[in-house]
Amino acid sequence: MSGTVVVAGASGFIGRHLVDSFRRDGFTVTTIGRSGADAVWGDPDGIRTALEGADLVVGLSGKSVNCRYTRANRAELLRSRLDTTLELAAGIGATTAPPKLWVNASTATIYRHAEDRPMTEATGELGEGFSVDIARAWESAFFDGALPATRRVALRTSIVLGDGSVMVPYRWLVRLGLGGPQLDGTWFGTRARRVAGTFHQNRRTRGRQRFSWVHLDDVYGIIRFLQTRDDLDGVVNVTAPNPVDNRELMATLRTVLRMPLGLPAFRWMLELGSILIRTETELVLKSRWVLPERLTAAGYRFRHPDLDGALRDILTPEHTSTVVANSTSAR
Repeated sequence: MSGTVVVAGASGFIGRHLVDSFRRDGFTVTTIGRSGADAVWGDPDGIRTALEGADLVVGLSGKSVNCRYTRANRAELLRSRLDTTLELAAGIGATTAPPKLWVNASTATIYRHAEDRPMTEATGELGEGFSVDIARAWESAFFDGALPATRRVALRTSIVLGDGSVMVPYRWLVRLGLGGPQLDGTWFGTRARRVAGTFHQNRRTRGRQRFSWVHLDDVYGIIRFLQTRDDLDGVVNVTAPNPVDNRELMATLRTVLRMPLGLPAFRWMLELGSILIRTETELVLKSRWVLPERLTAAGYRFRHPDLDGALRDILTPEHTSTVVANSTSAR
């Protein structure tokens, strides 16, 4: 299969991988972004031209959630998702040959904190709080309005594992001997954070909060799979079929990185550390238990269904050497 693909938000961790993968497989790729792209946000004519006659549009734009949820950052997290999604919708609506398929990023964080059962597309319960509100608004902007010639799929994506992004701090934690479980506990929350829905409530999970994940290669594989399945639209959970809990995650990381010692991190340590590195503890303390029911039923075969194999592919010296060799030869 080949054709024309438009990637909006191509400069990020996932976007770069998708652009490289599509081009490797013979697709013509056009990008939309803030700068250095073929079309830029705020240029409706340029965006419409980029979208005209495309086989596939992939929307990934949005400020990273790896930040402190200050008032300014909260506003930008929402604006960066809604504005770009609405610009894509307007551009598609203005084309004479609309794209066949538009897949847009969403997040598995839209589901509630789940320790009792997994969340699927059919039976999952949406949560509450700031992150969930962002996800709801994002999906609403994506699905609102009539685009009868364009099939739309929202990718409720779990934590994406690859050579970079979240693996960088995890690798450092393990190598510093801090690769034990992340333990919830009591912590004070200001009235402002409670009102804003950004304060994580202590649930005493003892490191058993669930960790749903997906390998970067499967993100690409799933998008390619969706191109072949005209019967799939709406929301799709993009997550590996075998989630783990936090204790198993950290133990597997220690095994793969050959680090026998792993001290636990208590809530107070996580809160102070998150302030220092400008992030939020919700990212490691919320229990995300999500299954890819629709993909599994449709017959998608995951390249990396199990965490151990996925982490070895990303973190072993053999994998790193291959990445370096490929990068060098491409220069």
